Amino acid sequence: MSYERIRAFIAVDIEDPSIVAKLVQIRDSFVATGAPMKPVEDQNLHITLRFLGNIPLSLVDEIEKIIRDAKPRRVVIRIRGVGAFPSPARPRVVWVGVEEGEGAKELERLYREIERGLRRLGFKPEREEFVPHVTLARLKGSRNIDRVVKLLNELADIEVGEIVLESVRLKQSILTPRGPIYKTLREVKAVEA
Repeated sequence: MSYERIRAFIAVDIEDPSIVAKLVQIRDSFVATGAPMKPVEDQNLHITLRFLGNIPLSLVDEIEKIIRDAKPRRVVIRIRGVGAFPSPARPRVVWVGVEEGEGAKELERLYREIERGLRRLGFKPEREEFVPHVTLARLKGSRNIDRVVKLLNELADIEVGEIVLESVRLKQSILTPRGPIYKTLREVKAVEA
């Protein structure tokens, strides 16, 4: 019996090179403000459906089944607008959002279905409301924060483009001194909507 635990999350990866390039461009413009931040690596850009934390490796198959039972549908997700948590006036996490529409509705539906399944497995409910987004960077201090706030306002409605929800993945996050390495443990293909 393995008691090994892994840090895991459920996500929709962003792999379209043209969308990744645009996200990287936006991210780099925030890095250029000179504010202290930890940017997300190009290959790690994704929409988190649910952060799971440290879970027993033995739950991987059951979590895959929960994702499968949620029946992800192949829809277009429009990526648009830059924002920040907890708020654009006090940014700690800079992100790009998902525009209202079929894609956003599907992500919210998936989140609710997966949440229901996880609850049965004994996971505690999420504290924050689900906001589909792609994290670009985490701020590590307040130097030049005014520049970040200004840029957030300028890019509030920026059009990034569209991706297709092809699959939902259960990912492992391996923390290293150089930043996290994400490994796909399971993948559930989306079905035609």
